[in-house]
Amino acid sequence: MNPAKSFRNKRVLITGGLGFIGSNTARRLVDYGAIVTLVDSLIPEYGGSLFNINGLEDRVQVNIADVRDRHSMAYLVQEQDYLFNLAGQTSHMDSMEDPYTDLEINCLAQLSILEACRQHNPGIKVVFASTRQMYGKPDYLPVNEKHLLRPVDVNGINKMAGEWYHILYNNVYGIRGTALRLTNTYGPRMRIKDARQTFLGVWIRLLVQEQPFEVWEGQQLRDFTFVEDAIDALLFAAASERANGRVFNLGGERPVNLKELAELMIAANNGKGHYHIRSFPSDRKRIDIGDYYADYACISEMLGWQPRVTLEKGLALTLDFFRQHLDNYL
Repeated sequence: MNPAKSFRNKRVLITGGLGFIGSNTARRLVDYGAIVTLVDSLIPEYGGSLFNINGLEDRVQVNIADVRDRHSMAYLVQEQDYLFNLAGQTSHMDSMEDPYTDLEINCLAQLSILEACRQHNPGIKVVFASTRQMYGKPDYLPVNEKHLLRPVDVNGINKMAGEWYHILYNNVYGIRGTALRLTNTYGPRMRIKDARQTFLGVWIRLLVQEQPFEVWEGQQLRDFTFVEDAIDALLFAAASERANGRVFNLGGERPVNLKELAELMIAANNGKGHYHIRSFPSDRKRIDIGDYYADYACISEMLGWQPRVTLEKGLALTLDFFRQHLDNYL
């Protein structure tokens, strides 16, 4: 599938548009000729940064607003052709320490956004960034979309509710929507100053700073999606009517254990860097899901998506970006 022509001269709204995935999606859409509006609260904990649209400022509209503001969203969804609903609270630990804020952003705000679409723009197409976290500890691998949903933290529960609001509004009100269950997404412009998006960001920052990083136990299996592959999936889902009312897993080209990942990162860093193996911190161990990697056959068969960027290439591109722009992400 080549979705480029689907977005030419189309009006596109991206929530979380100054964040990692949102800003990279905006760059692709602008290249495709879309008219792009970015919505972001720029709350420091959530990863939005004006530097993420460096060089793109004159080609997008930016609206500093919070998705929890019903009045703002009611105005912003009007006359839009597509909504990439990417705003969210992503930290699993933050969701456990402050569950009410996570509820507001990942659940209540999603309902408000969909109500704004129902009342002011029922013809819009919505793609929601969901998460593999809602599966919890897998019963089998690879995990497909039929797996039991059993979140192990507040974030997973609220994201699950947010996802199903989108499917409900598709089924009941005809607000065309689809959800992608993202796994560990990485690449240029990701959050690296802490682990609120993914532990991989911390590893990348420490490698670029020539400091050792920690690998907790090291044998857990994970899969990783390079951001450009994730964008392909978002656009495929938006452009296809077959995706309406569906949820899809994303994944990576292959699972790796964390120790192997650490070695691949050092190799991608021109052989420089080192790490320490340590036990899981107790607060993290309580919500760790063990091994996880996805079966993404459903989106591959229905929409033709599959990962194109190898882990080795993706890590090299990511490290190269942050070597050039590190100061803007600390």
